[in-house]
Amino acid sequence: MLLYKGLRDQLLGPLQAVSGIVEKRHTLPILSNVLLEKNAGVLTLLATDIEIQITTQTQTSGEESTSITVGARKLQDILRSLPEGLEVSLALVDKRLQLKAGKGKFNLQTLPAEDFPRMVVTEDQSTRFSVSQKQLKKLFALVQYAMAQQDIRYYLNGLLLITKGNELRVVATDGHRLAYAAGALEEALAPIEVILPRKTILELSKQLNDSEDLVEIILTPNQARFKFNNIEFISKLIDGKFPDYERVIPKNHGKILKISRNQFIQLLQRVAILTNEKFRGVRLLLSEGSLKIISNNTEQEEAQEEIEVEYSGESLDVGFNVTYLLDVLANVSEETIELHLADANSSALFILPGNENFKYVVMPMRI
Repeated sequence: MLLYKGLRDQLLGPLQAVSGIVEKRHTLPILSNVLLEKNAGVLTLLATDIEIQITTQTQTSGEESTSITVGARKLQDILRSLPEGLEVSLALVDKRLQLKAGKGKFNLQTLPAEDFPRMVVTEDQSTRFSVSQKQLKKLFALVQYAMAQQDIRYYLNGLLLITKGNELRVVATDGHRLAYAAGALEEALAPIEVILPRKTILELSKQLNDSEDLVEIILTPNQARFKFNNIEFISKLIDGKFPDYERVIPKNHGKILKISRNQFIQLLQRVAILTNEKFRGVRLLLSEGSLKIISNNTEQEEAQEEIEVEYSGESLDVGFNVTYLLDVLANVSEETIELHLADANSSALFILPGNENFKYVVMPMRI
C-alpha cells in the first residue's frame, strides 16, 4: 500500500515541522512515532506529546486511504541523509514501512494508527484573532528568556498571553526577573488571559517565520490553537494564577542611566569572566557621568571596568546577577537602553527610550 511518492524535500519539510515535539524516550513508545495518514492524494503528518499536537500535510499520488505510525526521528534522519531533489516512496509492506530512495531501501517498524492518542479539539467559548507571524515571533523573543524552568510554581514555567482591547500582551517571570511586551491588534477583543507552557513557546518560536503572513490564534479556557504555514499547532494551557505583573513593574524610579546596549554587553561579558560561578553577581557603581562594574570570585580574583555614561542622579552601589542583565540586552535590538533605579534594595527597570511596549524588571542581589 503506497503512502507517499514524491520529492524527498516535500516530505522532509512537513516531517521536521511536526517532529520537534517528539520525545526521544517516552513511557508510551507510540509517542516517539509520527502518525502518517493518507486520504484522497493528501498525506497528513501528526505528532503529539499529549500536551502539544502538531499537524501538517503534503501532496502525494494515489487515491487509496491508509494510515500507520512510525518512528519520527529515524524517518527524519534517513530523509535528511538523502540528497536533495531525490524521489522517494513510502509503502506499507508486511506491517513495516518501506522507504525507497534510488537503489536504497529501508524497512522501519510500525505501530497501529488506531493506538495513536489524539488531542480533542475544543471549540467552546473561543476567542479568535490573527497577527503577523513576525509580530508574534518578536513578542515571544522579547520575553521568553525570563520563563522559569522546572519551577515548583508550575504556572511560572510558561508565558502569560493576554488580549486587552486592541493590545496583545505577553509576560514571563521566574520570580527573579520579569519581562513584558505588547503589540497592537487590528480589532478590539474581550479580555482573556492564558498561560502557555514553556515547550509550546520554544517550539512555536522555531516554527514561526519573520514574515507578514498571518497566524490565526484560537483561545479556549483549556487550549490554544495556532494555524500558520499549513500547520495546526494545538497546546494545552497551564491552569494556575499568574503573578500580578502590573504590581511588579516599578512606577517612579528616579535614578535613570542611559547607555549604549552594545557597549554595556561588552563590559558585562568581560567582567562576568571573574564572577563567582554559582552566584554570577556583578556590582554596578553609579556616580555622576560614570558607571563602574566590579566582580570577584572565591579565588580572590577581581575584574573592574569603568565608562562615562549619561547619568546625573545620586551615587548608587547595586548588585545583579549578570546573566539576567545579559539576557535582556541580547534580546532587544535598540541601540540605547535606559535603566531606572531607586536604591540598592529595589528592583531595576529596563526600558527602551520612547517605547511603552517593553519593560524588564530584575531583582537586585546582595554581593
